[in-house]
Parts: sequence; C-alpha cells; structure tokens
Amino acid sequence: MAGNSFGDLFRIMTYGESHGKAMGTVIDGCPAGVQISAVEIQQALDRRRPGQSKITTPRNEADQVEILSGVFEGVTLGTPISLLIANKDQNSKDYGHLKDTYRPSHADFTYQEKYGIRDYRGGGRASARETAGRVAAGVVAHKLLLSDMSIQVNAYVSAIAGISLGQSYKELDLSLIDDNIVRCPDQGTAEQMITLIEKAKADGDSLGGIITCVVSGCKVGLGEPVFDKLEAQLAKAMLSIPAVKGFEVGSGFSGTLLKGSEHNDPFIKAGGQMRTKTNHSGGIQGGISNGMDIYFRVAFKPTATIMQKQRSVNQQGEQITLEAKGRHDPCVLPRAVPIVEAMTNLVLADLYLKNKLSQI
Repeated sequence: MAGNSFGDLFRIMTYGESHGKAMGTVIDGCPAGVQISAVEIQQALDRRRPGQSKITTPRNEADQVEILSGVFEGVTLGTPISLLIANKDQNSKDYGHLKDTYRPSHADFTYQEKYGIRDYRGGGRASARETAGRVAAGVVAHKLLLSDMSIQVNAYVSAIAGISLGQSYKELDLSLIDDNIVRCPDQGTAEQMITLIEKAKADGDSLGGIITCVVSGCKVGLGEPVFDKLEAQLAKAMLSIPAVKGFEVGSGFSGTLLKGSEHNDPFIKAGGQMRTKTNHSGGIQGGISNGMDIYFRVAFKPTATIMQKQRSVNQQGEQITLEAKGRHDPCVLPRAVPIVEAMTNLVLADLYLKNKLSQI
C-alpha cells in the first residue's frame, strides 16, 4: 500500500501493528559502504521506547532491533536492509471493549469506514508504535549523511501546554537534551514541564506541546524544485507523525509580523564562505538548503486517549459512555523527540542522494 512508504531514492516501508508480532522497516536505496551497527540503532530506539520514565506509558517494550538483511560485517551492501523489532508486552485484552466503539479523536472511525475492518488493539497501524521502524531507519539515514558532511540533527521539547522555553536554540546547550526525562535542555523549565505532565496524568488527562528541531552542518543544495522543496518535504514528514497538527520553519508565523526590510537575510562573506547575516529563512531559500542552520517547530496535540469518561458512539450508532483502559502516554512529546530527528534524517538522506544527480 503506497501510504506505508516514504522517500524516493532513499526509501523506507514500515510494517506491523501495535499488538502484532513485530514492528519494523525495510530500507531500499541505501548505497553500499555505509557503516552501521545494531548498537547504534538500539541507542535511538531506547530513546523512543515505552516504559522509559514515570511520565511515559508503562508498557514495557525493550524494542530490541534485529538486522535481518542488507548489512554484512557492519557495512551496508547496497541491498534492501530489513530491521525487525519484536512486540513482547502486548495486553490486547485491554482493548476488547473497543471492538465496536469509536474513541474520540482516534483513527477508529476513519479506518473502519475506509477499509471496512480495523485492528482495534491499541490502534493497530494507526498507533504511534509504528514509528519504531522510522526511528531505526533514521539512524541508517544519518550515517549516510555523516559519510559526506559533519551534520547534526537535534530535536528537543520547547513547550508543554502553557510552559515554554524563552530562549532560542542558539542560547541553549543542546548537549543537555537527554539530561532529563522530558528532553528539554533547560533544567528549570524541564522541572516545570514534568510537574505539569504528572498533574495531567493524575487527573486522567493529557497534554500537547511543541518540539523544536535544529540541523547544523548541512551542505548547500539539498532540496528539489518545485514540489520537492526542502521545507515541503520536512512538512510532509513531520505531519505524518501521529498527533502532529502543525509545522513552521524559520521565522514561521511570527515572520508575518515583520516587514520585508526586517525579514530579508542579507548575504555576507565570512571565513571565505558565503552565508547570511540573519537566518529568518531557517536555512532554506528557494526550497534549497543554504548552508545555515535549518530550524523548525512541530506542534503535537494532547494524547487522544485519556483516563476520563467520554461520550462517543458504537458501530451501531448508539450513544455510549467510553471509559478507556490500557497504557498510554499522558504527553507524547518526550518520546517523539527521536521520531522528529529520524524523519528529518530520512528527508535529508533522500534529498542528498537526489542532489548527486543535479550536476554532471
């Protein structure tokens, strides 16, 4: 099915359902000679895995990755790479009451109407657990990019509900992102966010927020006119992540408050290289990377499953009161940080290979 694949030259297809036997991904188009290990992939998966802290779902999945094909002696072969992540801690009985029920703001109704059948156990294919395969593939994509540039992709939680960082990414120490369980690089703000998430969890409620992502060290030239502009591909990638409802790059919506004379990024020459004095464009001009930092923000809605009574309907159209069961995140953002990074790496890897074809 076309909707389960992403990318053109560096292509992935994810597979699996939340409560099926396994999740995973198949990568096609990765060149031979890229050094990669299961240990590197596992490190990224450990940042996304459930059960990692008191503010995430208690579902305890190790998310142990197994490389089935495409890698020999730690190096890619240029053939399809298959990565498998087994499901071990499914409590499918927690979802039996949802067999004929539509949960508010979930994909239950739309999947049932589209396909005439759905896997109601934990959301099936619509579950955020699907993103495990994306995170695994994102590591391979990043190693490909590192073979030709000193690129770094860092995402962090910049807002939870009404609490947000007042600093820009340039004023933050991004090496501190993983120093706390909410993945906010400012400890004081992180503690406020954690308290807020714990309160929502105790109330059986959920929270949304914003993740900021910064790409440094990206070469000039990534992005394709007209429909495959870099920001367009990033937008599609981010909006494909479960719970994402908004995307803005560079100055974003705040840029609409500036005049052109204030918003334009003048060119200067520094260290023998062309660059811009300011970076309102977020490192992208004409849909192509310009060598400056690429930065953007991704908005996540509150987790749809809450532990409060809600009014809904069943498949017979009867009004019911829904009481959710199962194990769920009161806020998805801490675990979504590596997902945002992975999708960024996948976009850049695909555009990097395309850029190899732009000149003889």
